[in-house]
Amino acid sequence: MRPIISATELANEMSGPRPPVLLDVRWQLHGPPLRAEYDSAHIPGAVFVDLDAELAGPPGSGGRHPLPDPADFGAVMRRAGVSRDIPVVVYDGGQSWAAARAWWLLRWTGHPQVRVLDGGLAAWTGPLSASTPDPQTGDFVPVPGSVPLLDADAAAELAGKGVLFDARAAERYRGDVEPIDRVGGHIPGAVSAPTTANTGPDGRFLPPEELTARFAGLGASVDSGDVGVYCGSGVSGAHEVLALEIAGIPAALYAGSWSEWSADASRPVATGPEPR
Repeated sequence: MRPIISATELANEMSGPRPPVLLDVRWQLHGPPLRAEYDSAHIPGAVFVDLDAELAGPPGSGGRHPLPDPADFGAVMRRAGVSRDIPVVVYDGGQSWAAARAWWLLRWTGHPQVRVLDGGLAAWTGPLSASTPDPQTGDFVPVPGSVPLLDADAAAELAGKGVLFDARAAERYRGDVEPIDRVGGHIPGAVSAPTTANTGPDGRFLPPEELTARFAGLGASVDSGDVGVYCGSGVSGAHEVLALEIAGIPAALYAGSWSEWSADASRPVATGPEPR
């Protein structure tokens, strides 16, 4: 199953015999929850999921968006109607960072049929609804570990022996600015690969062949060995893992990302445009 779905494909599946469960994961960094926007208009049948409260644990030593407790995550997904044998489609406002976080969590916890709406709600041309659905409780039980996950030590090792991408903006990678975390810079050995370059102006992902060429130019291919990604707090990094999946390149996510790494003053920090 492809990891993304177009708005036209989604409309066809919604009217078909096996419609997917829809999750609305609209979110903005440092902003208030977007529940009010969901209440105003969403794709019919979609259930709102709050990234900060339901797709992450409490911020702390594990970063700004540590992984949620699997049992808590499973309860949220079941309330949203998620079952193991029913496809799931997740979307956000259009950037697809939050949607990719939900996609990755469901994949990591073992759901076999999850896709992101390419271009998000901005790409949807069908009807919208202000009605809050009351889905039948699902049966999804998380089984963590279905896709690879990195901790800080594994990320450091991968930066030395494989390919570790830093999905943040280039100026944060270089250490020119750091508006959020304790210090700017990057994990020594990591390669700058801003996730914003994975999509076009409309927020849709670049074609697979263009993504393959982009990552090949950065040192990653199907045959390049282990590949990993981190970002600020494990959100935009999930988007890069999704882009790599579209390109046919399996990749692990360092969920704690820079917010966890930089909080530990004992860990080394590199600055400037080069990996080391």
